[in-house]
Amino acid sequence: MQKEIIVIIGGPGTGKTTIIEGLIARGFCCYPEVSREVTMKAKKQGIEQLFLENPLLFSELLLEGRKKQFQNACQEPTSLVFLDRGIPDVLAYMHYIGDSYPAHFDLCCKEHLYTKIFILPPWEEIYVSDAERYENYEQAKLIYNHLMGTYQHYGYDLIEVPKGTLDDRIAFILEQVNQ
Repeated sequence: MQKEIIVIIGGPGTGKTTIIEGLIARGFCCYPEVSREVTMKAKKQGIEQLFLENPLLFSELLLEGRKKQFQNACQEPTSLVFLDRGIPDVLAYMHYIGDSYPAHFDLCCKEHLYTKIFILPPWEEIYVSDAERYENYEQAKLIYNHLMGTYQHYGYDLIEVPKGTLDDRIAFILEQVNQ
């Protein structure tokens, strides 16, 4: 059985989580974004914004979480697994803030390869800030550019998901997956 591990990426507030939830509701195997879990754990330890206070530690924790998701996805009994963000997202965010990272981050991106990457463009009409999302819309657009550049650096062809209803976006993704 050919395993397809598909990643949905995009800047903050572009609808990734909503799409993942929609795919779950349709019976697909999906893994949620790990950064909210990492952020919530840090808050319980009294660290308000771990990404801002210690970006390298935050990124290390994300990297480990995303590696584990990839490994778990490979073990799923289904041939198709969707992930909310992938390993190169970690590097894209480090590029965005201008921070360096250890060489094993790059190696991780080369060792864990995804089948397809869907990217959601910035969409101001649906953008909302919340307790875990500190970026404003302008910053979200910059992050989108860093995501594109980072994934392209690792040789991925990005498939841009058009703006539209949740059903339309999911239909587009599934149509592309089945080609």
